[in-house]
Amino acid sequence: MSQSTSSPQKPENEPVPTETLVRDVAAALEAGAPEAARQIVEDLRAPDLAEVIELLDPEDRVTLIQAFGSDFDFEVFSELDETVRDQLSEALPNEFLARAITELDTDDAAYIIEGLEDSDKEDVLSQLDTSDRAALERNLEYPEETAGRLMQAHFVAVAPFWTVGQVIDYMREADDLPESFSEIFVVDPSFRVLGSVELSRVLRAKRNVLVETLMETDRHVVIATEDQEEVARQFKRYDLFSVPVVDENQRLVGVVTVDDVVEVLDDEADEDMKALAGVGDESLADSVLETVKSRVPWLVVNLGTAILASFVIQQFDASIEQMVALAVLMPIVASIGGNAGTQTMTVTVRALATSKLGSSNARRVVTREALVGLMNGLVLSTIMAAVVFLWFGSSILGGVIGAAIIVNLFCAAVAGILIPLIFDHFELDPAPASGVFVTMVTDCVGFFAFLGLASIWLF
Repeated sequence: MSQSTSSPQKPENEPVPTETLVRDVAAALEAGAPEAARQIVEDLRAPDLAEVIELLDPEDRVTLIQAFGSDFDFEVFSELDETVRDQLSEALPNEFLARAITELDTDDAAYIIEGLEDSDKEDVLSQLDTSDRAALERNLEYPEETAGRLMQAHFVAVAPFWTVGQVIDYMREADDLPESFSEIFVVDPSFRVLGSVELSRVLRAKRNVLVETLMETDRHVVIATEDQEEVARQFKRYDLFSVPVVDENQRLVGVVTVDDVVEVLDDEADEDMKALAGVGDESLADSVLETVKSRVPWLVVNLGTAILASFVIQQFDASIEQMVALAVLMPIVASIGGNAGTQTMTVTVRALATSKLGSSNARRVVTREALVGLMNGLVLSTIMAAVVFLWFGSSILGGVIGAAIIVNLFCAAVAGILIPLIFDHFELDPAPASGVFVTMVTDCVGFFAFLGLASIWLF
């Protein structure tokens, strides 16, 4: 009796890998079949469709979006990489952008329109109704990366003397309310925030109960001009789900929700990581020229610091000629110091970004990092001295490199924390600049300590 074997079948509802979707969509578009391309991805959710669009060639992105016609989910725009979104805003018709803006929250709509040319921006705004245009223009009045740009201009605000029944009727009948919300703000006649009520409390209360008896008066608010990173830190510190945004006169102008803050935290972490590597605010969608412009400046600075390190080495060329082992070993000292400095610098920059390091605890943290550097130096110097003795048979050379490692790791730790602190003191971003200068210190100190001690003890 024989048994037939067959390969296991994938479940029908198993998601198709994104790479496969991108390949199939690109093939359909290349064959001149945009409708077939649309059918491949029409059932995807907004974040998944956004990922597919980002991976397509720029021309194919526009063709695919236009293939959807009026069925396109405009929420995709809020999920796109900033560079891709800006490219699409320039390439798509203004009529399409106007429809997108009416469907999106105010903060997401502002991202679409802010990069347009003035003529296109005015054309798009002219196609909006009065309330949508006013809300969007109010949002655009605030500087980028502030709470005013991050907020949604549509919210639910009621008077404290309203009853629950009046609130429910208002929410059913009003046309300009947000599509989804979980909190109702209580305001006075000047639109100053008095408190808030969770929607669940309103739904559970009797219709004749006054709003002021339900509201929480301990309401956290933020100023519209406040930096979005500081707003995100407040959400994290106080476990907030939403927070009202007020203008300079303390009047309610919008609301920031936790989903917007999650994006800010992700963007800020991504920005810090890139800055530590000397990379600007770039993405994979940037052109070659834009990428070069982003990376070259700090590479030029790094070239200058490398030349300075080479100049230090040149001062000991006679010693190197007498003992080739010095040339073999000196990169080790600089490399270990560079890595140690980068460790300290990364921790410091992140602590500064999250406001966990400041003038109140700077001295204690600097002392701690200096001691850590010294202890690391003692451990690594012992290991390296033994390796050098076994390698070259010279205990003096082992002592020289051991002493140099102690000196360099101590200096690396101190530089790794002091350099970011100095930049932060002068209100400069420590992330992009610190790495270059910490590397300069560890290279120069490492070479000078090793070659200088070798010149004194070996010759």
